[in-house]
Amino acid sequence: MAQSNELQSWVQRIVAGDRRAIGRAISAIESGKPEASLLFKLLFAEARQAEVAGITGAPGAGKSTLVEKLAADYRRDERRVGIVAVDPTSPFSGGAILGDRIRMQSLSTDPGVYIRSMATRGELGGLAPAAHDVVTVLEAAGCSTVLVETVGVGQDEVEVAHLADATVLVLAPGMGDDVQTFKAGVMEIADIFAINKADRPGAGRVEQELRAMLSISPRSDGWRPPVVQTTATTGEGVAELRKALDDFRAFGENTNLRLKRQREKWRARLLALLRQRLFEQVCREQLSDGRVDRWVDDVIEGRSDPHSAVDAIVRASTKLNTETPREDEV
Repeated sequence: MAQSNELQSWVQRIVAGDRRAIGRAISAIESGKPEASLLFKLLFAEARQAEVAGITGAPGAGKSTLVEKLAADYRRDERRVGIVAVDPTSPFSGGAILGDRIRMQSLSTDPGVYIRSMATRGELGGLAPAAHDVVTVLEAAGCSTVLVETVGVGQDEVEVAHLADATVLVLAPGMGDDVQTFKAGVMEIADIFAINKADRPGAGRVEQELRAMLSISPRSDGWRPPVVQTTATTGEGVAELRKALDDFRAFGENTNLRLKRQREKWRARLLALLRQRLFEQVCREQLSDGRVDRWVDDVIEGRSDPHSAVDAIVRASTKLNTETPREDEV
């Protein structure tokens, strides 16, 4: 009972916007603490759906500065804004390097903005494993807009499309990250293209190539991704980028694309959680006490092959679960 009351009090502080309580919740979720699952369930009931925009692109394209200026634009409408900045993992601590938080210092004193840096922890796809749940925490804390900036690893950043309502691909001229570089993967998930550092030579060429590509590859949902030129350091084009996000949201609501995206997002999240739980269960039941090392020895010495070893582990786990009585049968 005491733990339940403590969790309820914790949730109430988060809903009230207590920054320390929000930070503790995110840390608990990231580290997989025992109370994190129950806390998340309580927060999910309090969460109000925010507009989630994913900002992705190559390192050096100016994503952080663009996110900073975009957040400031939303704040002028007195919206509460959450920023999830996914940084590379430190090779020493395993945590985030915090580069994006350092670059967004102008927002750090704004009580209406909450910035959280997260480490990818070795995950591909440009997102931290707990990023989906962190967005829910921010929604429960009253953020009506959440900006998710991915780590900037190039074509692997497609996972942001499973989290965001709209995905912005940031390009910049003169960096070798022209349309050809991004043809596969990331290009297909972009709802809006932002050519940042548009004051540099070559911005017009990048826009021309993008529009040519979009003209021969129309989307099946009928949306025509706009191309917006921005100069984040001066704020030029940021209002146009926000308008493009608003237009895409309206398009999604009018065509049921938003509902379809929501279904795809939660389907992907459920399957990801299921894979994680099943993997942890098999490891807990079958790979303890040096068993994995024995399977490795069998593979090395030719007594088994990797696929047969995994098949045997899965069969053993399935058999164990079948023979173990349920709680209501005990």
